[in-house]
Amino acid sequence: MVLLSPIRLGAPGIYPYPEVPLRALSGVRMDVCAFVGVAPRGPARVPVVNEKWLDDRPCVEPERPRSRTVAQAVESFDEYRNLYGAFEGPGLLPYAVAAFFEQGGRRAYIARIVPDYNDPPANSGGVAKGNVPGVQTTAGPLLLCARNEGRWGNRLRASLEFSVRPLSFERSTATGLTLGADVDLPSGALLRITLPSGARILRFIANVIEEGRAETAGTILQATFDQPSGAIPEAVEVVEGRLHLDDGEGRAERHERLGLSSLHPRWMATVLCYESQLIFPDSTWIDADILPDNPDLVVDTPPTLPLCEDGTPSQFCDGEDRYADITPEDFFDSSWTLGDDEPGSGIHALTQLSDLSLLVVPDLYSPGPLTPTESIFDPISLAGPDFERCVDVLPKNPMQGKNSVSDLEGLRLDPRLPDDLLRIAGLQTDLVKFAEQMSSFVALLDVPPGLNQRKILAWRAPFSSSYAAAYHPWLTVARRDDQRDTLIRVPPSAVAAGIIARQELASGVQHGPANVIAAEIVSLDDAVSPARHDELHQLGINVYLRERDGIRLTAARTLSRDPAYRQLSVRRLMVMLRRTLEQKTQWIVFEPNNSSLRSEVRHLLAGYLRQLFQAGAFRGATEEEAFFVRCDETLNPQRIIDAGQLITEVGVAPAEPLEFIVLRLSHDGDGTLTVKE
Repeated sequence: MVLLSPIRLGAPGIYPYPEVPLRALSGVRMDVCAFVGVAPRGPARVPVVNEKWLDDRPCVEPERPRSRTVAQAVESFDEYRNLYGAFEGPGLLPYAVAAFFEQGGRRAYIARIVPDYNDPPANSGGVAKGNVPGVQTTAGPLLLCARNEGRWGNRLRASLEFSVRPLSFERSTATGLTLGADVDLPSGALLRITLPSGARILRFIANVIEEGRAETAGTILQATFDQPSGAIPEAVEVVEGRLHLDDGEGRAERHERLGLSSLHPRWMATVLCYESQLIFPDSTWIDADILPDNPDLVVDTPPTLPLCEDGTPSQFCDGEDRYADITPEDFFDSSWTLGDDEPGSGIHALTQLSDLSLLVVPDLYSPGPLTPTESIFDPISLAGPDFERCVDVLPKNPMQGKNSVSDLEGLRLDPRLPDDLLRIAGLQTDLVKFAEQMSSFVALLDVPPGLNQRKILAWRAPFSSSYAAAYHPWLTVARRDDQRDTLIRVPPSAVAAGIIARQELASGVQHGPANVIAAEIVSLDDAVSPARHDELHQLGINVYLRERDGIRLTAARTLSRDPAYRQLSVRRLMVMLRRTLEQKTQWIVFEPNNSSLRSEVRHLLAGYLRQLFQAGAFRGATEEEAFFVRCDETLNPQRIIDAGQLITEVGVAPAEPLEFIVLRLSHDGDGTLTVKE
């Protein structure tokens, strides 16, 4: 029901009745892509915050569950780099995300994969930890932990300073202060008290109680010390913390006005939990108090850094890159089932993203190691002139090379080996099944590199889904901001995702994302001949070709064997329609189920489909040929109404297929809305 504004009545007369605001449907966003892969840093094993585990206290209690994988939205590669690092890791994730934004993408979700050891102590490892000098807590050292695992945390630096401000009070005793009602002094505040002897001591405020004044109107505040001061205070100052953080790579944070007791509304542990992107408090002191080493609040910084176990001087130690332990199973969550209240891990962390339309998993397997960053540049010689080497320093194929402990050994699969190729196809099949299960996005697959035509056809054979699209060949890029001074082979699906997003933003979902030049691509990993291209195109594999003006994506097909869904634009159009109806018609729930409601639903849906028809989304010379909407007594007899349901059928003829594809809307009595094809 639409609520009307009340009529403001005055003198007797005729007043115009407010117009009933007209509802209208608008399309939903279809350009957002999720990237799942390996990064040197970034959100992982994040403490859960929900109805059971609230954000009213520090988030690092040992008993609080953590999400191994979380989806984080970014809207530029600079934002990605700030959270996840750049190209220093062994994964293809940063190259894929960079390609997406270079092609015109504007919003992406990133899900970082870390290994699941099925053992809580092991899962919590790999995180750098360090003590803050100059302070202690009532539970021991002030220990901070890097926000997530990885060697990046070993470069962290943290320092705590103290600020003071004078506190005015009306009366003082050895046990507390009497304050004016307008004085800002919360429970848990730390005070520096000057005694008549000139000595300074530190005391916390245990509680603050508001009381009425005995002699006059108004109120006062009675603040009680956590322990007696031993003498009547002469002067009082409020002490607050100021924490400086730096990760050694240009990211810095400054947290001010921090409380030093768990009673304080800006308790340092809570602030760091929910505001910092660099560190977490250690769980050992989240219910303790922080005490400066001396009442003068002078922080004595050690002249040298402590030594880590490996002998390296560093304030933070024990951060570890555990790339080699990541396996394909870490990309999935076998315990997650459709309908779970919370997202799962791996790709199942994406289950509650209402605007997700595309999925790319660039590190699902590793065909071979990237060139190590530390072995790229030749050392500068001071002994005389340098000469060109007689042999190549690097292998010609950047995907080949010597394994290292920091490489993705657990993800290594060589597509040229039959068993490995079968394993790769199985993993990609699991991605497609997930996309079909969710029915709200399309999984973009890469034809494995290094395959001849016969093996490509064999790889293609098991797939038959409109929720998947495949791209070939792999593409090479050269990045000026990458320490690897060599060409890098990147998955073509990432480039396609950016092209799809750009076409969606420019022309709408109904226009096929093909016949487009790929930006910033240097070359192709495989030069596809016209005859091979013809064969691959008929099988629904989207091919990049080198042309005079650049490297062009030539097709936009799905892997469906159903002719109605062979075009990617058709599948995405139907996803958009379903998503629009699910998200924009929730107001129907609890409306009176009568002919007026059915009429309004028909007009609402017809108006939206008319807009799409005029934009060229449907074929047909007239609206009658392009779409239909049915919501009448035939579909909604009395037994349906008595069951609390409203049934609507929407039929559309997308621009490529010849037949109608029917969507069936069902509103159940419990408020559930479902849309089925």
